[in-house]
Amino acid sequence: MALSTIRVDSLQLQDRDLDLLRGLFESRVMTIKHIAPLYFDSSGHAAKKRLQKIKSAGLVAERKRRSRNEPSILFLTRKAFVLLRDHGHISKYPSFSIATLENRANVKDLTIQHELNIMDVKTAFHTALAASEKFSISVFSTWPLLNEFTVSSRGGEDIIKPDGFMRIHEKEADSNGYRHDHFLEVDRSSEQLDTLVNKALCYREYYRSGGYAVRNGKRRTDFEEFPFRVIFVVKNAERRNNLAERLAHNMPPILTQTWLTTQAEVSCNPLGAIWIQPADYRAVTKGTPFYNEHPLRRFAYRHQPEREKFIEANIKKLRLLAE
Repeated sequence: MALSTIRVDSLQLQDRDLDLLRGLFESRVMTIKHIAPLYFDSSGHAAKKRLQKIKSAGLVAERKRRSRNEPSILFLTRKAFVLLRDHGHISKYPSFSIATLENRANVKDLTIQHELNIMDVKTAFHTALAASEKFSISVFSTWPLLNEFTVSSRGGEDIIKPDGFMRIHEKEADSNGYRHDHFLEVDRSSEQLDTLVNKALCYREYYRSGGYAVRNGKRRTDFEEFPFRVIFVVKNAERRNNLAERLAHNMPPILTQTWLTTQAEVSCNPLGAIWIQPADYRAVTKGTPFYNEHPLRRFAYRHQPEREKFIEANIKKLRLLAE
């Protein structure tokens, strides 16, 4: 492991240490379950050993645990923030004060759990792609302000702050390869489905208006050259299916740009056949008792265990990437 030129007390920081500190700055919190695969080749022993030294140097601290069984939740300290800032390691991020940093670590448990769920998704993708010779992650950002965009709507303007942005690079012989762009939304099940549908509509407008093309340095009229997917990770199959139904029957419908899966499935195998599109949900339910002909007139969140069994047995789930 290469060594940086930065020393903190008796600890000579390695480049990997700086990567970890930057990662904590961006993500707010992590556990050893995230740190080991992201920075230590999935070696929990090596991660714990190195973290002990980093914590002893005062660069990382631990949130107070609610119970003995709760995992250690780590965050960046003021000392580490100043070190990163003064050495130019976080210059790409928006201006940030020490007070704001400390407020980020002192938030509600629900917010912390959401951040950990986002890190679960990021870790799952990094782990799944680590052994791939064809695909690799070139960007996986979880800083909302870096990915924020504004679109026009009937109510004025909507500001969207994605939970994450992931760019996967695909190698191709005799070319620069291809990129697969994805915006990530991790649902906490605390928002109404209409809120999620509105987000999906905003992503649709971001693409069709050329906003994403402009972000990539091109003209708005070049929008077709910059496709992206919006991947929604939700709590369970019931919520996934309700969201798929709501998207499929919306006016206008969101049929293929948005891909849906559950937290359990993405944590186990994000590259597997775990994703569904609203178009496929609509097709597999049409002509069955589970098809809601006029959901916009009176849409209600539905609890139908038999529907969930039917969907699992009949829908063709998709892979995010094709080898």
